[in-house]
Amino acid sequence: MDKLKIVIAVLFAIASLYVGMYFTNDTTSTIETPQNRELPVYNTGNDSADSNSMNLLRDYNNAIVNIVERTNPTVVTITTRQTVRVRQQSPFSFFFDDPRFDREQEYQRDGLGSGVVVSEDGYILTNNHVIQNADEIKIITYSGDEMDAEIIGTDPASDIAVLKVDSASLPAIILGNSDNIRVGEMVLAIGSPLGQQFAHTVSKGIISASGRSSLGLNAYENYIQTDAAINPGNSGGPLINVDGELIGINTAIASRSGGSQGIGFAIPVNMARNVMEALITDGRVARGYLGIGFGAEVDRTMARALGLERPRGIVVGEVVPEGPADKAGLQEGDVILRLNDEEVRSWMDFRVEIGNSNPGDTVKLDIFRDGERLTKNVELGELLPEEVADSMSNDELDELKEELGFTVDELTDNIRQQLRLNENAQGVVVSEISQASRAYRQGLRRGDVIHQVANQSVTTPSEFFGSIRALKQEGTDAVLLRVNRQGNNVFIAIEL
Repeated sequence: MDKLKIVIAVLFAIASLYVGMYFTNDTTSTIETPQNRELPVYNTGNDSADSNSMNLLRDYNNAIVNIVERTNPTVVTITTRQTVRVRQQSPFSFFFDDPRFDREQEYQRDGLGSGVVVSEDGYILTNNHVIQNADEIKIITYSGDEMDAEIIGTDPASDIAVLKVDSASLPAIILGNSDNIRVGEMVLAIGSPLGQQFAHTVSKGIISASGRSSLGLNAYENYIQTDAAINPGNSGGPLINVDGELIGINTAIASRSGGSQGIGFAIPVNMARNVMEALITDGRVARGYLGIGFGAEVDRTMARALGLERPRGIVVGEVVPEGPADKAGLQEGDVILRLNDEEVRSWMDFRVEIGNSNPGDTVKLDIFRDGERLTKNVELGELLPEEVADSMSNDELDELKEELGFTVDELTDNIRQQLRLNENAQGVVVSEISQASRAYRQGLRRGDVIHQVANQSVTTPSEFFGSIRALKQEGTDAVLLRVNRQGNNVFIAIEL
């Protein structure tokens, strides 16, 4: 009997083991079935961290989408049309030296750019070069509506233009504060790169740098640099921060290929706002004028030589007689340390700040002279190119011509005829140029008609030399000339 109990117990144990193995195999049998294959789930202990990461990524994505959905409707595509007249030379005019045989032909030149609506009643910010010389300007809204646009005002010196359309219900962007931008913060660029078929393209990047200048694009340069993709057609479109605010007007790119290479430039919105308000209220931009020439920026060696505890400030190289600085008592060799209680870090920043002030404003300058610190309050004037040229002595004018290596004369009807230019052509003609000059090496030639200096139109030799002199006084070392060469537009950068 005892033996029977032992046998039964052993059989029961074997049966239990078999049943246990069966159910164990059954619970995992789905892994072995190809039709119902399920992957095992392993508990890593990081479920919470993974979930948080996914939520953060989703929130980030939604934030970008929300910014775009809110700001994209404020962006417009700008199309322009310009009637261009070209004189076609006849073989008879060449043979008989008589331009009356020539014929004039017309053709239409179309342009494309972007803009951003800044008020519900239809004011639009864009670049001056987008609409310059246009005979017809239209804007296309986000919803596809097409409207005629009127030019309210332009400022070639900053490359800003203000347009107006007849509408009272356009979505408008919020203007931010470009003084608060930080290098590394994320930005979005929106515009119509390359063609209308790419309208409202959005690109993302960061602010790569601020205060970029000396690019030779405009007289007043203080660009925001970004790696957000900007291409031809993006000009005039908005640069937007993560709050959905306008912080810049996309303007230019640095590129060896003509396309985006991650180096784009935008005009800070604070500068654009000041220009826009002046154009709307006064129809022009009046800039402050201090009346000094740039001497140098204080480096470590100069700081030791001057007795300054650290390098900062700029040195006054020249004081214009009877100018605002001269009347306030500034002298050559003075070191300007602070402007309106803000430390002066570079000449270009200082120059832009003065230029953004209004004539009649009083600025406070903290200066260092012969080991002493002084404070000077200067009432700013307004620089007019013609006045600068007229105030120059003959010796100064001759010296400027010698530095440039060329001289210009008035563009008369007779010269227009000789150069086979349209009777409406404006500018000054290069009458003499030295082949040893830097301007000649850059491509300027006798007979070229210069009609813009740093995007500022010039029509007389006084305006031309006055503009050059003013730029030199402000510390500009290179300037872009727009040249009419036998009816074709040519851009030439010269050193000053």
